[in-house]
Amino acid sequence: MEIFLRFIVIFVKAFAWIISPLLDTIVYPPKSKRTLIPPVKSRLLTLSVQELRKRLRSRQLTSVELVRTYIERIEAVNKHLNALVESRFTAALEEANETDDLIASCQSASDVEKLFEERPLLGLPVTIKESCALEGMTFAVGSLYRKNIKAKADGETVKRLKTAGAIPLLISATPEYCFSIETDTLLNGPCLNPYDFERTPGGSSGGEGSLNAAGASLFGIGSDIGGSIRIPSLYCGIFGHKPSGGVVSVKGHFPNSKDPNIEHYLVEGPMTRFAGDLSELLQVMAGKENSAKLRLNEPVQLNQIKVQYALGFEGVNGWMHTSVDKDIRGAICRATTHLKTLGLEVKKANLHNLKNSMEMALAGIAGQDLMDYLLVDGEAEGSNKVLKTLWEMLKSFGGHSRYTTNALIFELMRRTGAFMSESKMNLYIEESRGLIGEFANLLGENGVLIFPTLNLPAPRHKWSVISLWGVDYTLIFNVLGLPVTHVPMGLNDRGLPTGLSVIAGPNQDRLCLRVAVELERAFGGWIPPVPHDLDD
Repeated sequence: MEIFLRFIVIFVKAFAWIISPLLDTIVYPPKSKRTLIPPVKSRLLTLSVQELRKRLRSRQLTSVELVRTYIERIEAVNKHLNALVESRFTAALEEANETDDLIASCQSASDVEKLFEERPLLGLPVTIKESCALEGMTFAVGSLYRKNIKAKADGETVKRLKTAGAIPLLISATPEYCFSIETDTLLNGPCLNPYDFERTPGGSSGGEGSLNAAGASLFGIGSDIGGSIRIPSLYCGIFGHKPSGGVVSVKGHFPNSKDPNIEHYLVEGPMTRFAGDLSELLQVMAGKENSAKLRLNEPVQLNQIKVQYALGFEGVNGWMHTSVDKDIRGAICRATTHLKTLGLEVKKANLHNLKNSMEMALAGIAGQDLMDYLLVDGEAEGSNKVLKTLWEMLKSFGGHSRYTTNALIFELMRRTGAFMSESKMNLYIEESRGLIGEFANLLGENGVLIFPTLNLPAPRHKWSVISLWGVDYTLIFNVLGLPVTHVPMGLNDRGLPTGLSVIAGPNQDRLCLRVAVELERAFGGWIPPVPHDLDD
């Protein structure tokens, strides 16, 4: 079976090599004029959490004004993007009004300070990925089978954001069961990328990526079991942080697993246009105890960080790896050159231990047999479950299944143990466990690795399979439980975002975040899909 896995990867690589040039020349010839989202007009939409909190605290701004501004922006862009699944705008405005009354009731400046210390996100709007659970709102997670299901309670991380004073505006789109890097479902249709409507915003946090990139979300909550925060962040040109395994609760998330180790793989984390907001958002999401473990309040001296980098799996023996786009490699070179000029120690990494990265990554996720499956009870039971999954996939090619093709590909991979024998799968799982210690030693408590987030920028709709088999660039770091921050690094000559990942050792998230802040300062971070046209 392992031979079959390798055959699939080789076939897809060959297919991509042949078809990719044709997509941009013959199948989808360049257009003289593209449809664009409306430009940002309100300066409020360009301000970070920290800047907006100052205005709220000093009463220069009301929560109602801020929330209404974001609602208007969402309504202006969502007709183009289809990133919103369900809104709660009326309730959000009511909560914003209550927040303003609470701030107004403070008798002194010290009272206001104390209020914002206790509730650091007070009055600030947030968008919620559907899989993260917001009480009373849709919890279908892109599935026709679950279309009438509502969340019975807030997910743990959503609860923490609300306790900190954040005001949820909406539920954003995901692929079916979060099982795809393309957000396109039979229930909700395709979600579009604000930089190019013909391309996907990624998945599974695709709705969050699209809204944040369009300036329609101050920040959002995403989840990640194989790149689902980082891939949309790359495709949509924003910052996204996958925390260290186990530091942010995934209680209430769907899909989930009864395996007590699931939080090593599956995490929830922040997505935003502003690198400087990531650390504080992570503190709220992680909770007091885990924030202390991450030492997020400790200052990080940039010049004490040791930087290693790799332009991909180049130099690593192993032919399962996919090559990396030249603009992504160029972003890594620009970033490392800049850090070197600041006096940081920078050197090329030796990643010989990632020879079997694809096999280890897929084995780690395929081994999660206690995680929710796509096919419902009765549809895939007994010894024929693989054949039934394959049959549904074949039906989906002709539009005759109630499941999406990409989700069924992920389902088939899990049902077959990633096309490996059980003994081989266990062998790769053991190899990955050994790799955790190796990476901890490689990076230590003051080292980061700069590495491609994925091999290619955003693909066209329905063609994400070309990038799918580069998923070990992201998935391997879920298996290892390491913290990773995606950093946007500008646009390529087609106007698509490029970027890179900053990876640190276990629980060294603060190092990733510090480097992200510096790279944002040096290279500009998020670049809007359309230049701003500010009214004020």
